Amino acid sequence: MNLADILLILPGPPVVSIVFWLILLALALYIARAPAHRAILSLSRVLHFAFRVAARSVRLAEQKLSLRNREVLLAAGREASERIVEREFDRIDATVRRDLAGYPALQRQLSEEIQSIDEDYKQSTEVPPAPPGWLKAVESVAKIPSAGDPMVANILGDIHTSLVKAQNTAIEAYRKSSHERHVQLKRMMPHWRQVLQVLGRVDKSVNSLLERSKTIDRHMDEYEQVTKQTDRAVRMLSSSSITQFFIAAFVLVIAIGGAVINFHLIARPMSEMVGGTSQIMGFKTANIAALVIILVEIAMGLFLMESLRITRLFPVIGALDDKIRLRMVWITFGMLFCLASIEAGLAYMREILSQSDAALVAYLMQNKEGGAAPQSRWITTAAQMAMGFILPFALTFVAIPLESFVHALRTVLGIVGVAILRATEFALRLLGNVARYAGIMLVQVYDLLIFAPLWIERQVRGRAGSRAGDDVDSERAVGPTAFGGQS
Repeated sequence: MNLADILLILPGPPVVSIVFWLILLALALYIARAPAHRAILSLSRVLHFAFRVAARSVRLAEQKLSLRNREVLLAAGREASERIVEREFDRIDATVRRDLAGYPALQRQLSEEIQSIDEDYKQSTEVPPAPPGWLKAVESVAKIPSAGDPMVANILGDIHTSLVKAQNTAIEAYRKSSHERHVQLKRMMPHWRQVLQVLGRVDKSVNSLLERSKTIDRHMDEYEQVTKQTDRAVRMLSSSSITQFFIAAFVLVIAIGGAVINFHLIARPMSEMVGGTSQIMGFKTANIAALVIILVEIAMGLFLMESLRITRLFPVIGALDDKIRLRMVWITFGMLFCLASIEAGLAYMREILSQSDAALVAYLMQNKEGGAAPQSRWITTAAQMAMGFILPFALTFVAIPLESFVHALRTVLGIVGVAILRATEFALRLLGNVARYAGIMLVQVYDLLIFAPLWIERQVRGRAGSRAGDDVDSERAVGPTAFGGQS
């Protein structure tokens, strides 16, 4: 029975029936006003507290996840800082062993050069010539009075001639000694250059050590910030991890592109080896074989990088003995070389198949000129063989961005998880407040539906209140008069 049938039961026009039912419904809602208000408010309160409890649970989970992310981030940062500091100390050790180990020889060489310079300097010192001893004799002879004696004049002339010859001899000897001193000073120049070279090498080594020490100081400051678990270190590590994540993801995308090219390079000739019609679980066996070869090459590259201690994805490999690890390096490199050679052969086989297909198409089209292979076909053959040989070694370096991506992925997932939990907490708190105020709004809407009975009730209460006020006023006015009359 629908509303139209119910309206037909009542006598009178339909409008009167509708008004009657609305009045009846308003009276029913008015009678149930108090329980309905309590029910609506109770339901809104229950939803409000339920959403608050859920938001509090999500907040606790978010705090635990944030703490866990902080611990993981600081642990990864501490490990990375330790690796960097260890590498810098290894470089300093290599520098000390290479440069400072030769310091005794440099010191001995420098001492020898300085001694040679000192000896040459001593030999080059200028010694003033001693005055001749016969000057006093000449002075005494010069004081003898000649008195016009020709014998004395001849003796004085001979003395003058001897003095001139002695002066010339002394000047020649002085020039000779000066030349010898200049030669000694010239011989000192190679020794000075050698000293400058030795000091230059020493200065270069010392400056290199100073630069290394500054780098170590900077890394040690970062390591100290990480060990103290400061907020600055956490922010720095977070930004660095996000940057590494995107860079590593970009490089991995490039590596995936190289793997796809490698797959298409060897998929066609693999169909000739394992059969082009056989399938495994709905996939072509040739495609699966090509994919397996590429994955094995990537695995060998990972093991090679781990054996060389370039990456640390597998701690077991890094903890191996040096001899075993070196053997593993050669074994993985040999296997990778064999796989690269196989791919080069498959690339050559692919080119032969392409030529055969081209010749077959030309023969079917009866175009003999089209079937003749051009002379430059060897260029594409060599290029494909080179790609088949180089790509496996190029895929070896995927281990480096893969390690960065794996380590950064933990941090990025943690940050995303914290953001999702915070958004969920905000949504739950918002829903709780919406439920709370929705209950108040529903109460007001409920009263709006029964506004007529409420208005009548308000009017009745108003009249009753005014009548009660009038009675009180009359009692207050009559009471003293009656009391006075009795008195």
